[in-house]
Amino acid sequence: MSRRDYIPRKDAEFKTWSKTFVTRLAVIMTRIGFPSAEQLLLLSLYNDFEDKFGISSDKATRTASAVDEKNKARAALEKRIRNDVEEYIQHNHLVTDTDRINLGLTVYKKTRTPSPVANDYPWMKALTHLIRHIIIEYGGSETSRAKPEGQHGIELVYLISNDAPLDISQLNLNEFDTDPPLDLEFTEEQRGTKFWFAARWKNTRAEKGPWSPIYSAVIP
Repeated sequence: MSRRDYIPRKDAEFKTWSKTFVTRLAVIMTRIGFPSAEQLLLLSLYNDFEDKFGISSDKATRTASAVDEKNKARAALEKRIRNDVEEYIQHNHLVTDTDRINLGLTVYKKTRTPSPVANDYPWMKALTHLIRHIIIEYGGSETSRAKPEGQHGIELVYLISNDAPLDISQLNLNEFDTDPPLDLEFTEEQRGTKFWFAARWKNTRAEKGPWSPIYSAVIP
């Protein structure tokens, strides 16, 4: 993680930080337009992580399985927090810098240098060598994994269906990612089903470039 990353590395520090984040977000959620259903989901994920962290930290109950469950719970909570920060907080004009500081987020220095809107879509490649996983590599081009200047990450939309979508609007699931590759995990029941996906760049001001074509892969 970057030294500017707002999420702590160590589990104990992450537990304290995420509790503060969820608690303080609840106080301002109405004012900033944060969905109540999303807040309930965050709280549920936090409680799950807190429980499994406690089990994995106790010598009497610490097992390899308990540590694995704790790691999965942390990954789920961390991913949801990152998505929500990007979608509802970091670029929301209703959120003040004081709010961001209270939530434990990075407050970036204001700059007059504009972030260009991408004029092309991301290069992408779907890797299917892991069972129940599709790993999306992406970058500025096939020969460079670097993001284009001013681009914060990709907005990926996808559909799990053996029937080909007619257009982008039918790709009804989405992820936002800033640190390639993007690892998507699926269930055993979804194996063998077609995975349709497309993506576009989003810059640091949340302005979006053009969509890529719709690509496909089979969930391994």
